[in-house]
Amino acid sequence: MIELIYPASPAPLLKGCKRGTAAEMVPVVDELGNVRAQAPRELVHQGGAKPLHPVVHLHVINRLGELYLQQRGAHKDLLPLYWDTAVGGHVAYGEYIPEALYREAAEELGLHDFLPQGLCHYVFESADERELVNVFAAVGEYEIHPDPDELAGGRFWTLEEIEQSIGKGILTPNFEGEYQRIKNALLALL
Repeated sequence: MIELIYPASPAPLLKGCKRGTAAEMVPVVDELGNVRAQAPRELVHQGGAKPLHPVVHLHVINRLGELYLQQRGAHKDLLPLYWDTAVGGHVAYGEYIPEALYREAAEELGLHDFLPQGLCHYVFESADERELVNVFAAVGEYEIHPDPDELAGGRFWTLEEIEQSIGKGILTPNFEGEYQRIKNALLALL
């Protein structure tokens, strides 16, 4: 996984942006994880320059080999109600990748006790944003409690169900691409 390298003093604000009083700040990085600036979270989703920012994804697999997917909330700006990776979220400025992973897992699924295995990292780019994605998986029998303020729900899917849903507008494009990239690594964890 990428280890974020923060500068000795706070990184400057991304050129052309202002810090809002309630803005959640995220690190702006290069592809090696060096923090070059910081920016309000809203700015990294506005398209245009699309500053590269780190995110975390956690795939949760049960002992039957099923993969838990979350259904994105109806209130989400991007891809509402699509099915997606069990946990996904932005790294906050000053936070490290493992901290963000555990924070997001707790916020979205009420998941605290898990041992993440790092799978890979890659750059994902869409029309709206550019992310440095850090991908993890956890295998086990977990009590999952989706936060209704964050998600519309979630459930375990068989790999066959996932394969049959690819390309049908049910799963997020990011999940579909990531699944193809890590499917063999997920199977190797079982």
